[in-house]
Amino acid sequence: MSNIELKRVCVVLVDRANYGRMHTVMRAIQEDDSLKLVTVCAGTMLLERFGQAEKVVEKDGFNVDGKVYLEVEGSIPVTMAKSIGLGIIEFSTEFQRLQPDIVLLIGDRYEALAAAIAAAYMNIPIAHIQGGEVSGSIDESARHAITKFAHIHFAATERSANFIKRMGEKKDFVFNVGCPSGDYILQLDTDLPDDLFNKAGVGADISPNKPFFLVIFHPVTTDYGSEREQTEELLSALNELAHPTVWIWPNIDAGSEGIAKAIRVFREHHDSSWLHLIKNLDPITFQKCLKKTACAIGNSSSFIRDSTFSGTPVILIGKRQIGREHGENLVSVAPFKDEIISAINNQIQYGRYPVSSLYGDGNASKYIVEKLKEFKPYSQKILHYALE
Repeated sequence: MSNIELKRVCVVLVDRANYGRMHTVMRAIQEDDSLKLVTVCAGTMLLERFGQAEKVVEKDGFNVDGKVYLEVEGSIPVTMAKSIGLGIIEFSTEFQRLQPDIVLLIGDRYEALAAAIAAAYMNIPIAHIQGGEVSGSIDESARHAITKFAHIHFAATERSANFIKRMGEKKDFVFNVGCPSGDYILQLDTDLPDDLFNKAGVGADISPNKPFFLVIFHPVTTDYGSEREQTEELLSALNELAHPTVWIWPNIDAGSEGIAKAIRVFREHHDSSWLHLIKNLDPITFQKCLKKTACAIGNSSSFIRDSTFSGTPVILIGKRQIGREHGENLVSVAPFKDEIISAINNQIQYGRYPVSSLYGDGNASKYIVEKLKEFKPYSQKILHYALE
């Protein structure tokens, strides 16, 4: 088959979590004879202070065909809004240059929303993974907006697929495929080098082969201004427990500077011999850590979704993921010290949970590629439930 006949699928990666869930889909596209993988890295994928995840993409054997620099510095609401505008301009330029047949997006990031707007107005069909989900923050609005721009939908749960259909999307283009992260988590071992954390960040000497906590705490953009206080409550709880803890740096959303400042001030005024900070971990290493940690603590969707494939005990803090489907391994608490300590102690006492199939059976990438190959592109969308 000549290159001219290949269907060009442009995968847009806008942050480290995107790549963690997309790399198995990218591999499946890359290995298929009728599809051509085109990769665009954007947003924090390109920034050094977030670990330059684009380098991990290249190290894994994928070409980075385009780069979109769109992040306006500041991490406040106005810079997020301006970043979307800049993203639309820059994505339009790259799509014009790369000429994809389909743009493949995942999740709910504002950067992905910019890509969706650009593609839709250029009559490029959009495929969307993980639409229809419910969560807190502005991310939920972004996700549903991307759904309304998208032409084919790959939901991660049955409930999400039903929600997409109820939003007026054509049933023939809505598929419950599961979450692609499960495609490799289920088979993943937990072998990690003893010096992993010490090579990858700063702080306490912690071994991944001894019990440790794993923390990710992002700002809630619709509750902007409360992030520093909430982080201080979490730090106070963890300090009282003084258990070896690996904390991965927050995303770039409005409020992230408040989280960062709380961490820096804490380290200056307290004994933080239990705390180790890391910018980023590659997808395989991150999932091994999540699979191995004694307890995952914070508000990352990775903790909710990916942990179902490993049974890892999880403490969900605050409102960032309110309403999201989760397994029985998760306990939700308000961002207050005493509640956090109590929940952690209970989860540690309980131990590991059974693996759940809530987010799929580990074959999402295969399902997605099959449907992409069958998909006949179209540009005009209509509200279907009004006609059925």
